[in-house]
Amino acid sequence: MPESLHQGTSPLARGLQTARLPLRPLIGLIAALAVMDVTMGLTYPLLALILESRGHSTALIGLNAAMFPIGLITVSPLVPRLARSFGSIAFVLGCVTMTIGLLVLLKILPALGFWFVLCFLLGGSTGGLFVVTEAWIMELSTEATRGRVVAIYTSLLSLGFATGPLILAWVGIEGWAPFLAGIGCAVLGLTALFLVRGGLPAAPEETPVSVLSFMPLAPALLLAVVVFAMFDTSAMSLIPLYGLRHGLDQATANYALSVLIAGNVLLQFPIGWLADRIPRRHVMLGCAVSTVLGAILAPHAIATLWQWPLFFFWGSTAFGVFTLALAELGDRFTGAQLLAGSAAFALCWGFGGILGPPLSGTAMTAFGPEGLPLVLGGSFAFFTLVAVWRALRRPVSALGPGRR
Repeated sequence: MPESLHQGTSPLARGLQTARLPLRPLIGLIAALAVMDVTMGLTYPLLALILESRGHSTALIGLNAAMFPIGLITVSPLVPRLARSFGSIAFVLGCVTMTIGLLVLLKILPALGFWFVLCFLLGGSTGGLFVVTEAWIMELSTEATRGRVVAIYTSLLSLGFATGPLILAWVGIEGWAPFLAGIGCAVLGLTALFLVRGGLPAAPEETPVSVLSFMPLAPALLLAVVVFAMFDTSAMSLIPLYGLRHGLDQATANYALSVLIAGNVLLQFPIGWLADRIPRRHVMLGCAVSTVLGAILAPHAIATLWQWPLFFFWGSTAFGVFTLALAELGDRFTGAQLLAGSAAFALCWGFGGILGPPLSGTAMTAFGPEGLPLVLGGSFAFFTLVAVWRALRRPVSALGPGRR
């Protein structure tokens, strides 16, 4: 969490304190999730690079990587009942502890067959963690400040994930060092959660709501998560390749991805601030339309100076759709429905994450490098049409004062 949250003289701290937010549990919770995302940002490339160094094929490496979202998809629908059975706090602490144990096992059980199972379980444990904790963030924030709170969370999440590969570049892939780095971050996350556990919400007392029964309640929000996950996973995998296909050298192509991530980190708070002042759905539609425009402009801007502002804003607007979908989820639902909605978000993220890279890669094979912006822009254009259609059916006056 930024230092400004600790300083009562800053505008951000004053604004959040005026809203009577429980700052201590929020700060501890978001900090814990940020360092947990450092662990994941380190683990994904680490396992791929180790498998490559052992001579495994790209297909097998990709299949092993797919175990993470498959585990997420499998476990997410079970989370509401598991959290109710064990208690939300015990369940989350158990997920982090399980993640630490799985990282140890990945080091001491190097056979690929074991890794398939362990990566599946790792996707499940981290998925369970984020389902419950994102619901907590929604509960601990208020309607008047939820856009900014979620923006801080998603910014630090993106920063944490981007930090993982930097640590890996420093420690290398040999021996215990990279695994201990990931384990150390997870232990920090576990410690932060344990210290603020008293201020975290308990599991909803009402009967758990199933993910399937939740889905008809917020189809546009769930579609937003799917298209964002397609963008996120496709961009992370294929933006450097897109640059290379347009004649950029490898370093410049990687810098393009770094600039896109920087936009995610730096512009989420302004987007959240705006969404706390005008209807969130208007800001979300603006972000979606801007993402479509970015896809249209990408073929013309790539390999020119205009590529840098393009990637900076393109990433931020795509990520902004997810930020605002989370905030809208917290506005519209509470209790068991909120937890089910968070699980549905995780499920949809898993589906989008599995769908995005293969679909974008196939499009690039069929249509050349412009297949990437075609898929990304097309998916956000479809979401925009659905969101506009639903907005026309539900007037702003029906949303309540916090979302006007």
